Amino acid sequence: MPPLYTSCRENLTIGMINESTARDKLFDDIADYVLGRPCDVREVRDVAGLCLMDALGCAVLALREPACTRLLGPLGPGAELETGARVPGTGYRLDPVQAAFNIGAMVRWLDFNDTWLAQEWGHPSDNLAAILAVSDYLSRKSGDAITIGNVLSSMIKAYEIQGIIALENAFNRVGLDHVLLVRVASAAVVAGLLGGGRPEIISAVSNAWVDGGALRIYRHGGNTGSRKCWAAGDAASRAVRLALLAMRGEPGYDRALSAPDWGFYSVLFRGQPFEINRSFDAYVMENILFKVSYPAEFHGQTAVEAAIRLHPDAGNRLDQIDQVIIQTQESGFRIINKAGLLRNPPDRDHCLQYMVAVALIYGELTSEHYGDKIAADPRIDSLRNKMNVIENASFSQDYLDPEKRSIANAVQVFFADGSCTQKVLVEYPLGHKRRRKEAIPLLKRKFAANLATRFPEQRCSEILRLFENRLELEDRPVNRFMDLFVPASDEHAVPAGRWNPNDEKNRS
Repeated sequence: MPPLYTSCRENLTIGMINESTARDKLFDDIADYVLGRPCDVREVRDVAGLCLMDALGCAVLALREPACTRLLGPLGPGAELETGARVPGTGYRLDPVQAAFNIGAMVRWLDFNDTWLAQEWGHPSDNLAAILAVSDYLSRKSGDAITIGNVLSSMIKAYEIQGIIALENAFNRVGLDHVLLVRVASAAVVAGLLGGGRPEIISAVSNAWVDGGALRIYRHGGNTGSRKCWAAGDAASRAVRLALLAMRGEPGYDRALSAPDWGFYSVLFRGQPFEINRSFDAYVMENILFKVSYPAEFHGQTAVEAAIRLHPDAGNRLDQIDQVIIQTQESGFRIINKAGLLRNPPDRDHCLQYMVAVALIYGELTSEHYGDKIAADPRIDSLRNKMNVIENASFSQDYLDPEKRSIANAVQVFFADGSCTQKVLVEYPLGHKRRRKEAIPLLKRKFAANLATRFPEQRCSEILRLFENRLELEDRPVNRFMDLFVPASDEHAVPAGRWNPNDEKNRS
């Protein structure tokens, strides 16, 4: 597939200034890409359709969580709009900034949406929050002019901007959270959706960098908390705000990255410019990772699959287990290798030992397994205390190999009598490109199951049929598409804004 544009050179360090404009070159490269032709490769657009489907399913499933629904809706009473952007699965119509926050929090809440792993990690479908909110807002204003085809084109570009910057630039190494790349990518494509040209896109993008970055503190150790579930929605809403300001003529900052002393590199990136060695094209969408079966941090997906395979051998001998050895990659070792007290569900779904323990004990892993009720099972912590997590150098090497991009884990259980299970190695998770053919039927089944938690059977069937007809899907105006996700008035689909967050029956 030919590149969509070729302004990046091989081995280019994007710390350079565009000599003709005295501007950080990355801003021009992003603007060129956003304003360039959309990707028309059918295979790529098919994957984008799967990403849209999966993200919406994750959003709908999150409406079972009171901790999520209590954050939804307008910021204040009376702030809903008759022609506002819809929040799927609810009755809300909101301004696009607040709608982006709502959608982003829902998509990300259960840690079940698609993933990108490189030097920096992230979840490119987080960008859908800004794209969908603005597209629906524009569609309702313009009378069906914005289609789901436009949404898919914007998704491909947002995924690419976020993912290519993440390939060789580790924001986590300087303590910054990956959601800043959601803000940058979404600001760029949303400015384009709003009709912005080069000045508006550069303004939005440069202001996104001026914002700096959120600290990763809410993802680690004793500080892990629910902000990690809504941080991407926060970034998406900020991106929409910056794009709207750009459309009103708010100027940008040409050297927001490279300015001495005050620029992003100097203040927040230890003085180092970004390394970007691949032109913006459609590489990220082609290689996106889906979470098909397990709502868990992606570096542990293959460990969960391995542990589930071992469940028949180990599940009935839990009291005889002496040690569990988990071999993982460097990133998994650094991010989700946790001992000691786990304080809440966000802490548990980022703990490799917790995931593996649940999989060995129960033979499955669902979002319910992170709740306080199951976490109180004493067998889980007993098993966690018997685990030894080791970095496997070859796993780490293959993880960064652009031709492999594996996310390998191996699990083996040893018993007190000296016997052991086989060592189960899983190199590529089910949602990997190398296993996509195997994954797609399960991904569709996941979507259908998620829809059924919120909508009656007839509505579910209508939505599923639309996603099976990709040409019809792409031609569907966004406002008419979003209307499919408005719940009925029956008890099964009470709008989320009317839920009592303290009512435990809403979890069912």
